[in-house]
Amino acid sequence: MHYKVLLKLIISMENKEVINTLSEIRNMMERSTKVLSLSGVSAVVIGFLAIVAAVVANNILENDWLHVYKVRSLIVIAISLFIICFMTIIFFSKRKAEKNGLRFKFDRTVQKMLWNFFLPLIIGGVLCVGLIYQGHYGLTSSFMLIFYGLALVNLSNFTFSNIKYLGYVQLVLGLVDFLMIHHSLLFWMIGFGVCHVVYGIIFYFMYERKKKGEEC
Repeated sequence: MHYKVLLKLIISMENKEVINTLSEIRNMMERSTKVLSLSGVSAVVIGFLAIVAAVVANNILENDWLHVYKVRSLIVIAISLFIICFMTIIFFSKRKAEKNGLRFKFDRTVQKMLWNFFLPLIIGGVLCVGLIYQGHYGLTSSFMLIFYGLALVNLSNFTFSNIKYLGYVQLVLGLVDFLMIHHSLLFWMIGFGVCHVVYGIIFYFMYERKKKGEEC
């Protein structure tokens, strides 16, 4: 009788070891095929930067004496915001990777991720610049949101899968914005600003804060 209990105990221990081993293998494979160093803090920072940019853009549009420089100013703001946001993502991702004992590098996985992310953004950016030069300001924000949403959905295949939900929100906002042109800047601020702040906070509490608690 004791032998049977002991045998069951050994089998259960072996099963646990097998499960733990499989879990470790799965984590290793996931790390090799996905970029898991994205930070929720970077999303919050990007959101606040987008809100500030929206306020500045609104002041430019409302001032008649800046009429001649409106197009150039808006393009400069958009490009500057894009560069700053990209550098913010790199900084916080590298910082997170170092904290987790990982090395952040531009390997093949990162290169594929960047290609799938930037392809819709580049196409949408060229389209938006053309619309601005043609004077169709009201349509630019909707196209920005739509192409950014597509980029996030693509990005979710190479990192945390729940990023696609942020992409879906951007797509919906872009489509609604397309039907309500007179509120384009408001939708742009909600999509790139508020949504990023909310998602960054949720992401932080789901992954980063939880991991810190487990380490403690």
